[in-house]
Amino acid sequence: MAKIVAAYGLPHTPFFPSKAEEEGPESPTGLMFAKARESLIAAKPDVILLFDTDHYNTFFFDNFPILAIGIEDKFTGPNDEPRGGMPSYTVPSAPKLADYLHQHLVRADYDVASLRDFSCDHSVMVPLHFVNPGMKVPVIPFFISGHVPPLPSAKRCFALGQEIRKALEAFSEDLRVVIIGTGSFSLEVFGPRIDPGKTDGVPDPEWVHELCRDIEAGDTETIIGKASEDRMQAAGNVGGELLNWIAMFAFTDNRKPDFLFKQMENGHAYAGWRWG
Repeated sequence: MAKIVAAYGLPHTPFFPSKAEEEGPESPTGLMFAKARESLIAAKPDVILLFDTDHYNTFFFDNFPILAIGIEDKFTGPNDEPRGGMPSYTVPSAPKLADYLHQHLVRADYDVASLRDFSCDHSVMVPLHFVNPGMKVPVIPFFISGHVPPLPSAKRCFALGQEIRKALEAFSEDLRVVIIGTGSFSLEVFGPRIDPGKTDGVPDPEWVHELCRDIEAGDTETIIGKASEDRMQAAGNVGGELLNWIAMFAFTDNRKPDFLFKQMENGHAYAGWRWG
């Protein structure tokens, strides 16, 4: 059986690699990611399963699944505009495990698309750049649509995480698995709720504080109950990225995190749980 050894909630702001590089060893962003990286390395995972919302680069409006899993030997990225401070990567994956998860989920009545011969954008590659040095640990990307209404419900995404956990625990091979959920809580990108001259902003900072209080208390049930589509979208046009964290919460058993850092200027947080 596969063993879940750690879980992390992380941001994926596209300019963070260059920001951390410019700021040097004392970069606040770099130090927060370093906390997650050190914990992840100590967990000694065989594979990472990463919940993400694509930013119209792996998918587009002509074919935009609500749920999808990448099944391939490897994938590349970032596939969006060049990102300073971050090279192009080829990331190994785990197609046998990904295919097993896909089959299990479809048979459990989750309509999950399978994605092959694909690449990923900054929303996958930025957190991996910081926490998976050299891309040594294979990664399975799992996409949850958090930008394009109608969004899947928070309850459904948590149940999805629970079903994936059930499948992993029944897998025939002994594997150490790390779970990552990535995204912001309150963020508006190129929308009407930002200051003139800027490209993004945090329209609902109190929502970030509120969610972080619940995360710190290990109160997943409260987060699921309040994370309606209207509430998430009131926090910004990418507020639905919270759903990636909610899928990840299915693995934390209401534990209080080992660490939790807020980064209010970007409307997100860093959190980590490690055990086993």
